[in-house]
Amino acid sequence: MGLLGALLATNQPLAVSNVIQQQTGITVEVAADSTERELRDVMVADDAAHDEVNDWMRTNAIPKTDVMAQAELNRRILARFDLVRQGYEKFLRNHPDHAHGYLAFGSFLNDLGDEDGAKAQYENSKQLDPKNPAVWNQLANYFGEHGGLTNAFADYTEAIRLNPTEPVYYQNFATTVYLYRTDAKEFYHLTESQVFDKALGLYQQAMRLAPDNFVLATDYAESYYGIRPLRTNDALVAWTNALQVARTDAERQGVEIHLARVKIAAGFFAEASNHLAVVTNAAYLDLKKRLVRNLAESENPATNSVTESSPKIPAVAVTNAVGSITNPPAPVTAVTSGPPVPPPSSVWQTTPPVLRGQKPQ
Repeated sequence: MGLLGALLATNQPLAVSNVIQQQTGITVEVAADSTERELRDVMVADDAAHDEVNDWMRTNAIPKTDVMAQAELNRRILARFDLVRQGYEKFLRNHPDHAHGYLAFGSFLNDLGDEDGAKAQYENSKQLDPKNPAVWNQLANYFGEHGGLTNAFADYTEAIRLNPTEPVYYQNFATTVYLYRTDAKEFYHLTESQVFDKALGLYQQAMRLAPDNFVLATDYAESYYGIRPLRTNDALVAWTNALQVARTDAERQGVEIHLARVKIAAGFFAEASNHLAVVTNAAYLDLKKRLVRNLAESENPATNSVTESSPKIPAVAVTNAVGSITNPPAPVTAVTSGPPVPPPSSVWQTTPPVLRGQKPQ
C-alpha cells in the first residue's frame, strides 16, 4: 500500500515487464508443450495487468486530498495484481521444478517492489538451472542495490561467462563497479584509477555488442564526470559517439548540453558556445542558462567575483589505457554489512544509471 500510494501521489506508472524484456535484448526459446504454454499464459496475464494498471495511473484524476478514493484505487490495483500472483503460485505448485517459472515470478515481484520476495524466487531458479545467465544478472542486481557487493561482482562475472554476448550484463557490471568504487578497489585489489578503467572497459565491451544503444552510450559518457582530472579527449569522443546514435531531436540537444559542459571545463569556449546555440528544447533551457553564465564567467574570470557553483574541472586531457576484464572470480557467499551507499553524485551527472533486469520471454 505504501508503494502504490507513493506511485499515485506522483502519478508515476509501474514499470511494465514487457518494457524490461525489450531493454534486455534476450530471448529464451520456449518449447511448444503444455507446460510452457501454461507459463506463457501467466506471463501474458502479467503484462496485461501491468498495462491495465498503467492506464489507470495515467488517467487517474483523483485529488490527492481524496483519501478514500485513493484508497479504493489502491485496492483495485492490489486486487488486479493479486490475480497474477495467484497465477504464478498455482503454476509453481503444479510445476515446482520449473526454473523459468521462478524467474518470471521473481521479475513480477520485483516490478511490484517486493525485492526480497523476488530474490527468493531467483534463488529457487538458480538452484534448478544454474546455467541460465539471466538469473545471475537478476541476483547481481539485487546485491548491487541492497548490499553484498562482492556477490554482485561475482554474479555479473558468472552471467558474462555463461553468455558473453549479452550487452546488458556488461552494462550492469560497469555501473556497479563505477558506483561502488571502494568495494571494487578492495575486491579486485585495484587503485581508484584502475577501477575507473575497469568500469570504462566494461561499458566499452557492452557498446561493441550494442553500438546503437543511446542509453548505453550516455551512461558510458556520463561516467567520465566522476574521474579527476577529467579525461577530456576520451569524454569528448564518448559524447560525440552518443550524438551519432541519438534517435530524436530531444536526445541530440541533451548531448549538445553535455558537449558544451565538457568543452567549457576544457577551455574550448568558442566550441562550447556553438553547442549551446543549437539548444532550443524547453526542457534544457534552465540548464542552458546556467552554462551560458558559466561560460561567460570562465571566459572572463577577472571580472567575476562569484562563480558558478558547479565544479571547474581542470582543462587537462589525460589518456589512459582502458583495462580489460579480469578473469572471472568464483562466486562467493560473503556479504558486506548493510546496503551500499553510492558516492555523492556530481552536479555534472544527471541521475545514476539504472540496473536492467531480465525474465524469460
